[in-house]
Amino acid sequence: MIFQAVGEGRPYPQHGCETTTQWSGVPPRQVRLAELTTTKRTLDLDALLAEDSTFYGDLFAHVVSWRGRLYLEDGLHRAVRAALHQRQVLHARVLVLPD
Repeated sequence: MIFQAVGEGRPYPQHGCETTTQWSGVPPRQVRLAELTTTKRTLDLDALLAEDSTFYGDLFAHVVSWRGRLYLEDGLHRAVRAALHQRQVLHARVLVLPD
């Protein structure tokens, strides 16, 4: 199994980090793919296969830590690409929300 779970939607409260500029204040770190719960069930193959998929966005995936779980909010295509390359970790910005 690649991810801990596949979810639908964001179960955590609004956090106010919506733009790349806001997320840039969150330092990146390594996250194990097996610890992530996705917030999307579907993947756009165009985003997965595009060579410049991160050209206009953040280089790091966006993860929200809430109630002891890590939710992959943005960067599903990066995570799947890492798994296809047999990597077990992903570099992500992890925003910690209080319980």
